[in-house]
Amino acid sequence: MAEPRAAERIEYIVEGGHRLSGSIEPSGNKNAALPIIAAALLTDQPVELHNVPRIRDVEALVRLLASLGAETEWTGHNALRIHARHIQPATLDPDLCSRIRASILLAGPVLARCGEITLPPPGGDVIGRRRLDSHFLALRQLGAEITLDGDYVFKAKALTGADVFLDEPSVTATENALCAAVAASGTTILRNCASEPHVQDLAHFLNAMGARIEGIGTNCMTIEGGRPLGSATHRIGPDHIEVGSLIGLAAVTDSDLRITNAGVEHLRSTLMGFERLGIHCRIEGDDLIVPSGQSKKIEPDFGGHVPKIEDQPWPAFPADTMSIAIVTATQCEGMVLMFEKMFESRMFFVDKLIAMGARIVLCDPHRAVISGPAPLKAARLESPDIRAGMAMLIAAMGADGTSIINNAQQIERGYERIDERLNALGAKIRRIPPRA
Repeated sequence: MAEPRAAERIEYIVEGGHRLSGSIEPSGNKNAALPIIAAALLTDQPVELHNVPRIRDVEALVRLLASLGAETEWTGHNALRIHARHIQPATLDPDLCSRIRASILLAGPVLARCGEITLPPPGGDVIGRRRLDSHFLALRQLGAEITLDGDYVFKAKALTGADVFLDEPSVTATENALCAAVAASGTTILRNCASEPHVQDLAHFLNAMGARIEGIGTNCMTIEGGRPLGSATHRIGPDHIEVGSLIGLAAVTDSDLRITNAGVEHLRSTLMGFERLGIHCRIEGDDLIVPSGQSKKIEPDFGGHVPKIEDQPWPAFPADTMSIAIVTATQCEGMVLMFEKMFESRMFFVDKLIAMGARIVLCDPHRAVISGPAPLKAARLESPDIRAGMAMLIAAMGADGTSIINNAQQIERGYERIDERLNALGAKIRRIPPRA
């Protein structure tokens, strides 16, 4: 898949009202693949990665690695070989960096490997302010000097282990700190760190290269730095956010889906959130079954009070699943308060759902009350970010009539060939322009 031109815009024409059926396997976790690809720069030995999602953000990051001098090759559709035998801390392409927030993940690995890196401001979804202070605080405690002169300039004569307390459990700051810490001399204790499945996946990959990280999956990790890092082969785990999206899709379209290799060990909070909406799944081995004919009756709190679904750092309900839960709730009987705590602009897409017939009151940037069920009608929509775009696609598939989703390239930044994969289950999605 070639990286599309920046000016290319994609739209989906979606014929709603079709039930889906069959099996679908989630792609590799986007938010694990990105830091793991960046971390491959820590070693001058070859790295083999499998189950890598072929999505726009990944393609852009791979191009950034190549611009630093790393050899990159897709050895299979979802298999990537990276050999960073020689890399140079060149100033990165500002256009590529502006497309993805993941460019910030290069700070820790390149700083550790080369002692300096200049990063243009990262881009990504417009879902509110996404501060970088946690990255700077962590890297400074490990010995980096950071200045801002239009671009971010990171320098370090040497990285040294430290007792680091993150001021917030930022996923990407944790990942940058992990990559710097494995190269630093001495022991690092990383406190108040993120523990999402993708952070765990990165830590396991670093250990496969020869690092020693303890406390994986907790909010306090200990890293024995300075160990030699070599080659590794690693398989990216399934994307639990895509699994949540498929659960919502099955519920809204009243479909019977089997989600294979779903990574069920990481779905407890996701399943609990959907159960509050009257959507129950069944686990069979590594697969997750979402039956049709769900009650979709929102479960009130004790005493009949309006229930609340809120996102919080892992292991609570994932922030990236909130948009999916909102559109799902529009088709459920009862009333629920959705509380988005982490991003102040993520809920602004609900006006598109209201235009489709959803009954939603946006109380403030962080809270919305949804009353359902409300029949949805087709509309012309605009995808503002990856997760809201997927929520709109789900709404369009459950709506009466044919919808048009503009700016659908945003969806494809996070969901691999989602139109083709859903069409194989019975959806009617036409992509413009069609794939080559």
